[in-house]
Order: sequence, then C-alpha cells, then structure tokens
Amino acid sequence: MDTASGRGARARRGTRPAAPRSRGAEKGAARSPSRGRVAGESPSGTATLRAPRKDGAPARGGRPARRAPAAPELPASEPADGAEALPAPRSRTRAPAAPRSVAAVPDGAVSAPARRPPPAADALRLREVLSRLSLPREDVSLASTLVNTVVSHLVQAIRAKDSCFSSIKLLGAGSYYERVKISEPNEFDIMLVMPVGRIQLDESDDTGAYYYVSFKRTPKEKGWLRFLEEDGKLSAFKMLQALREIIKQEVKNIKGVEVTVARKKAGSPAITLQIKNPSSEISVDIILTLEAQGKSWPLSTQDGLKIEQWLGRKVRRVLRFKSLYLVAKQNKREKVLRGNTWRLSFSHIEKDVIKNHGHSKTCCESNGPKCCRKGCLKLLKYLLEQLKMKYPKELEKFCSYHVKTAFLHSCVTWPNDSEWHLGDLDHCFQQCLRFFVDCLQKSQLTHFFIPQYNLLSLEDKAKHHFLSRKISYELNNGFPVFHENY
Repeated sequence: MDTASGRGARARRGTRPAAPRSRGAEKGAARSPSRGRVAGESPSGTATLRAPRKDGAPARGGRPARRAPAAPELPASEPADGAEALPAPRSRTRAPAAPRSVAAVPDGAVSAPARRPPPAADALRLREVLSRLSLPREDVSLASTLVNTVVSHLVQAIRAKDSCFSSIKLLGAGSYYERVKISEPNEFDIMLVMPVGRIQLDESDDTGAYYYVSFKRTPKEKGWLRFLEEDGKLSAFKMLQALREIIKQEVKNIKGVEVTVARKKAGSPAITLQIKNPSSEISVDIILTLEAQGKSWPLSTQDGLKIEQWLGRKVRRVLRFKSLYLVAKQNKREKVLRGNTWRLSFSHIEKDVIKNHGHSKTCCESNGPKCCRKGCLKLLKYLLEQLKMKYPKELEKFCSYHVKTAFLHSCVTWPNDSEWHLGDLDHCFQQCLRFFVDCLQKSQLTHFFIPQYNLLSLEDKAKHHFLSRKISYELNNGFPVFHENY
C-alpha cells in the first residue's frame, strides 16, 4: 500500500493520524555559532545533511503547504586567487540571531547591545567590504615576481659573502603567505632561517617568550665567534648588523629593479627593503631567524596551542614536533639593553593553522563546505587598520598580531565548522569582535602559544579602553568607518 492510500484508509476508518513535528523542533535545529551542535551533527562535529522537504506536499487537512520565501541571490563573481567566494545567504525560515542594536549607540558605550536578527542589507554591506579587500590577481603576480627576484638575488649573495650565513634558507611568513592579505600586495615578510644545533636557551624575563642563546660547545665555524658576547651569549644585534651591511651593499647590484634599505627602526627585528613598483611601493621585511634543530619547545609553551577540540590532538602533536624558531628581537624589559635577546616565533605554525583551519579536513577545499574564518580575520585586520589611520597616536602600539591572536582564540572557543558557516559572516565577525573587546577591557590577551605571556601591557590600560570604545561604537552602529572613504 502506498503512502497516499494509507492516509485515505485511516481517514475513512476515523483513525487519528500521527501528530506532525512541532515548529519548536524545527527552530531548535537551527542555532547561532555560540550555541550547541546543529541538528544532524555527530558528536565528532561532522554535520549530516537531511533531505529537504518537497514544496507543495499536502499538509494536514488536505491544504497545500505554504512555500517558503526564496532567499535573495547575490551576483556571482569570480574571486581573486586565495579569496573566498561569497555565496547567496542560505534559505531558511529564520535568520540567525546576531548581536545588533536597534538604535545607534554613542561613542564610549561598551555594553553589549540588544540582540535581534540582522537586516539583510547589513550582511550584504559586510560582504561588499570583504570583496573590496580581495587582491587583484594581476597586482599579486607583479608584486610577487618583483619580491622573488630581489630576495633570491640577495640570498645568493649573502650565502657567498659570509660563511656563517652559508646555510640560510627562505621562509615566507605573514598575511600574504597565509592568504589573508588585504587591500594591496604591498607588504611581505620573509624569514631568513639559519639552522643552528646544540644551543642552550635561558629565559631573559618572566614572559616565557624572550631568551638568551648560547652554544653548548664551541661552534666548528669560527666565524660565529665574532657574534658572541663576553659571557658567551649570541648577540642578535651583531648578527643583524652584519646581515644589514651585506644587504646594503648588494642591493646596488640588483639590475632592473630599484631597491633601497629603509632606516633601522628601534627594537624592530626586521631589515626593511623598499622596492619601487609602478603602482605602489612594496615593503619587504627580512627577519633573521634561528632554527633550533633538535630542540624541544620550552616549558612556557606546554599549555599553549590549545587546538585539541578544534583541529585535533594529533595535529597539535605534529605541530609541536616542528622546529623551534627564534627571531632577533630586543627585550625592552631588560634593565640594560644589550641587543642579545631572541624571541620565540611561531609564524610557520600560524601559517599552517590558518591555511588548514577546518575542524573537518575538507573545510574550504574545492569540493568541501566553505566557512567564513578567513573572511572574519580579514575584516578584523581591516577594522584595526582603518581605526589606526584615524587615531594614529592613540593606537600606535596596536598591530595586526593582536587581532590575529584574538581570532585564533575565537577559533578555539567555537571549534566546529558549523559555527563558521559562510552565510553567517555578519554574526561570526561580530562575535570575534566582542571577544577582542572583552580582552581589551580586561587588558588581558594571552599569547596563543605562550599562555603566561600577556600581549596587552597593564601600563597601557587607557589605550586598551580607548580602542575598546572605538570598536564598540563601530560594532553598535553598522561600522561607519568601513564606508567613510567610499
């Protein structure tokens, strides 16, 4: 007996049909990224899709079911290389709740506004801003070609001119190589990695981030001796100075490209190159990095990288077996600044995590589900960039690494891919911002890999609160700073 005739027989016999699923059950299936698993999701976090109900199927009493209103479609456009495509919002009976205020909130208000479903126009405006941040392929190609030409020439010259630098290798780091660079391809970070073996690390303060480096045995390469202090510590300042001199001389020999070495910035671990480009000047930060071969990560990192619920225990274990990197960075907390300290660097780990960011292994792959994680990070970086342009003096101590750290903590707080659906960009971005604002108000943003290290100095509380007020104003009033120049 088929289903239709079965229902007719029951009606003739007067048998009461089974009660239909309540609307409350359907509502419970949808949720915001801050609540529990979606319906159909297994305990492992993998979402299982149900077959959609056919429109026009007979409802109880013989009346046809109402057809759900069609979701508006966004115009399709081909994304730039590395950029996420922006799909039309998902068709659903109820929009996800997002933290928005009904009325405008004055600058200085930091309390969370009342929650209400966001108007479709607000979400579309954020998507429009994100689409503007995508890098044109032609510009990326030209910039990367120039940078590769210059850096390859310099590396060959450095290896040949100093035996201590003969084993250096290149490693791209930062937003360009993480595929989250915004606006223009005009800034690149290049790590010049020098493998070193049998070294000893001694903490220089209580942050767990800064160390003195010394050799356990006298190095076979005698050239290293000129970089050692009297107490045997390896001087970051002396090594940077030697590297800078080689680069300053060698940029004069690069043909076809105009390259200059920027003036040294106090406390910066980078040697900055300025490359002339027809459209805009390109800045390349060359960062001297030690690769501590065979060295375990220090004890200060033991409770960091808490990605077990997000990426899995196995991934964390594999990442922690990767080499330990240290960059030449002056520790400003030293009573006597000698320039012989090194700071732990996890740029290579951050790049791996951001590029392979999904709880499921297929997240954002060509045939896999898409998420909005990278889109949120781009918007976070852009918001801070715009606010720094507006308030350069008040926000000079903030950098993109602050919002990147807050973003990584947000990924741990909401680990499932279903909590970062591409259609929920508006809600997820605001959720990340609220996390960052909370950190600013408490003046507490822990380093993602070194939990005892607070990236927000307690001496700068007034500046933290200033930024939290500015972000809260933007958050509560539709992000006017995104549209001031358009």
